[in-house]
Amino acid sequence: MPRQENHPITDLGTLKALAHPLRMQLYRGLCVARTATASQLAEQVDEAVSLVSYHLRKLAEHGLVEQAEPQSADGRERWWQPSSDGVTIRDENFRDAPERAAAHLAATRLFHEQRADMYRRYLDERPTWGPEWNSAAPDNESLLRLTPADLAELSAELLALARKYDERGRAAEDAGDTEGRENVALHVYGFPFRV
Repeated sequence: MPRQENHPITDLGTLKALAHPLRMQLYRGLCVARTATASQLAEQVDEAVSLVSYHLRKLAEHGLVEQAEPQSADGRERWWQPSSDGVTIRDENFRDAPERAAAHLAATRLFHEQRADMYRRYLDERPTWGPEWNSAAPDNESLLRLTPADLAELSAELLALARKYDERGRAAEDAGDTEGRENVALHVYGFPFRV
């Protein structure tokens, strides 16, 4: 089944639903697995199945996840999948009121903290990945002189490039080419600063 475009989050309720630490972990886990049961996700996040089921239902209420076709003969298992290939949360959709701006900032901080935790975990586990993965994993910083339009263009190009590689990797995996293929997180931040 072709993946849908990113789900734009523009309402405060959906933003708050996703900006819960466990829900974001579950959403990220579903994006990686494509489909999973509450039991499988509960094992990943080390939480009770009932709690995970509750949070999956909350994500579903906001259209972020949906029930998937059963992946096994056990009809009692409920399978879940993301309802799109990701979410888009833009500042311009939340700057019209102080409460909305504060919620957007809190969500952005949570997402950044979780991403930083993922990277710290990789650094802690780096010796187990071996030289091939460690040489391939980028760790770059570029200090550029750009306009807002330049940064927006760069962001769009980087996103398109990441999508190209994601689509290529998923197509190869669907064709059975799984040798040496791992989940890879690519975190890109671009922001103005003054010295």
